[in-house]
Amino acid sequence: MITATDVTLHLFALSLCWAALPADLAPKPQIADLFIAGTEGYHTYRIPALLATQKGTLLAFCEGRKASRSDSGDIDLLVKRSADGGKTWSRQQTVWDDGANTCGNPCPVVDQATGTIWLPMTWNHGQDTESQIKQNTGKDTRRVFITHSNDDGRTWATPREITADVKRPEWRWYATGPGVGIQLTQGAWKGRLLIPCDYSVVLPNNPDGYCSHVIFSDDHGLTWRLGGEIRPAVNECQVVELTNGTLLINMRNSDRSRTSRAIATSTDGGMTWSSVRHDPALVEPICQASLVRCTAQPQDSGNRLLFSNPGHAESGKRLDMTIRMSEDGGKTWPVSRVLWPGPAAYSCLAAMPEGSIACLFEAGEKHPYERIVLARFERAWLVGADGPP
Repeated sequence: MITATDVTLHLFALSLCWAALPADLAPKPQIADLFIAGTEGYHTYRIPALLATQKGTLLAFCEGRKASRSDSGDIDLLVKRSADGGKTWSRQQTVWDDGANTCGNPCPVVDQATGTIWLPMTWNHGQDTESQIKQNTGKDTRRVFITHSNDDGRTWATPREITADVKRPEWRWYATGPGVGIQLTQGAWKGRLLIPCDYSVVLPNNPDGYCSHVIFSDDHGLTWRLGGEIRPAVNECQVVELTNGTLLINMRNSDRSRTSRAIATSTDGGMTWSSVRHDPALVEPICQASLVRCTAQPQDSGNRLLFSNPGHAESGKRLDMTIRMSEDGGKTWPVSRVLWPGPAAYSCLAAMPEGSIACLFEAGEKHPYERIVLARFERAWLVGADGPP
């Protein structure tokens, strides 16, 4: 008869095997270029978003910047598709091109009930800079649009504007994501589509006025509404749902006196949020980051989270794309590995259906915006250097 002691000893022996596994024996990440600056009609590619569809297709979104690396100007929203887990890719496809204007900030989400892929995005006049929009001196303002696909990302509907539904009149700058949205799976808000966003507003003693918020749909994407706001000094963000239904939002920290990521929680489906606190384990070089929950395999820990951002602690620069893992819903981050030792910036993670992990991120040798690359790796590589969490 197998006793509890036998099981404990067996699990302990397995843990020793993991701890003894050299990192070199774990399969190394496979990294491939997806969007290369100066090719296919675009000066620079930026702002990656990566989504795994219901059918296992990977969709890699980004902004194609026509004339320069600038955040303003003629910018199109692009996508590539992979039906084999990221091994091969389609030619890039234009999701949205509005002439010389700026179309970007992809933040897709899949409705698991219908299979529809919803893609919130933002728009501004091509001659307006972020600074002008924040100061309300531009030709127009920042607007919010949404499109969708019912054929696994092959074609996309004409974008429709939802600004009046999700942006308050006094708000100026606005960004959806960038990254991915989520669909809630528990409680009274089960089925809700939730998109993390940010905005700017005039605030006393805060020249940037950046704040985070969420928007949501309870009718499968037909209409969108404002959820709760988080302030001050936070902006680009990502959100996950924990096993108890709590939402955890992880935010770019624009408070220059802080050196770590900002976080908050919600227990009412994103309608209200806790006060902001900072996680000293997550180094913040003032940059966007990615946060996803791993639910690809039944044996996975329910509160296993993955986080990626430039993690070069000493310099505060956008260097060393780092993957971190938490087994306790973000309370601790015992596992950390550098995926790209060099210039790197924005990123987006995806948990693949078969259990592997993909990360789409900006990277280069001289600066982070030379290309957008896709890395695929197994959890064995992630924990191989440190043993089991």
